[in-house]
Amino acid sequence: MVIIKVLCGRFLAFWKTGNQRRTFERKRARITRQKEKAPKTVYYSDELNDEFSGISKKTLTVDEHFPYLHQNPFWNLAAFFVYRVIMTPFAFLYGKLKFGLRIEGRRKLKEIRGQGIFLFGNHTLMAGDAFIPNLVTFPRRTYVVVHADNLSTKGTKNWVQMSGGLPLPTAFSGMRKFLEAMETRILQGHCIVIYPEAHIWPYYRGIRPFGSASFRYPVRFDAPVYATTTTFQKKRFGKTPRVTVYVDGPFYPDRSIAPREREKQLRDAVYETMCRRAENSTYSPVDYVRREENNT
Repeated sequence: MVIIKVLCGRFLAFWKTGNQRRTFERKRARITRQKEKAPKTVYYSDELNDEFSGISKKTLTVDEHFPYLHQNPFWNLAAFFVYRVIMTPFAFLYGKLKFGLRIEGRRKLKEIRGQGIFLFGNHTLMAGDAFIPNLVTFPRRTYVVVHADNLSTKGTKNWVQMSGGLPLPTAFSGMRKFLEAMETRILQGHCIVIYPEAHIWPYYRGIRPFGSASFRYPVRFDAPVYATTTTFQKKRFGKTPRVTVYVDGPFYPDRSIAPREREKQLRDAVYETMCRRAENSTYSPVDYVRREENNT
């Protein structure tokens, strides 16, 4: 009888311990799920200059010796293969599988056929901002104005250029060739993509303020401008949002006013349109909070 009591006591103790362990594991799993669902908080102090891409490299020098326009037919053949055979299908799969990408208003681009255009967008996706314009403007070829850091990793310079990267000069001596390359692409009927916010804020739902400096290019080349606004919506599962891109335009420089005023006119039209479209962003896995001046 004593043996039976001992065995029953041990069984009850074992059962209670197992029950407590299971309860603890369920609580821990619930807390983990809640943490995963909670948005990441990022603190910022300067909307114009704060950068959250995480890119930190020894910047490549882009000056008068940089080959913006390649004359080698084999290089150009390789560029065609990289852009059309590799990057375009990859961009489609990447956009659909990761973001469930939707593009609204692509038909507006058909209003301008055989003419070069400028495309201005909000800078909110690391890889997506390189790939998505390819799909927005297809079959028109796209060249994205990028910082020289994007070509600074060893072995990536040619690949980035073949994929459509158009690096900003790091030296004033490179500006002439940069502008010549941009003009050539516009005359060829291609698209130049510019992110006027300049710095990446992943999944940011609003439109950050930006100046009119980058609008001097469409004014200089008298080319039409389109706005693309990347917006985010909640998916049924997971933290990665669904992405919907809105295309608006064309906007034309007003030739009746001075060039500086044209730049501001285009900037205001694009900014106001993007702000209106950004209201369709209803979700973000990242919360951006302004850091108070007295915080460290």
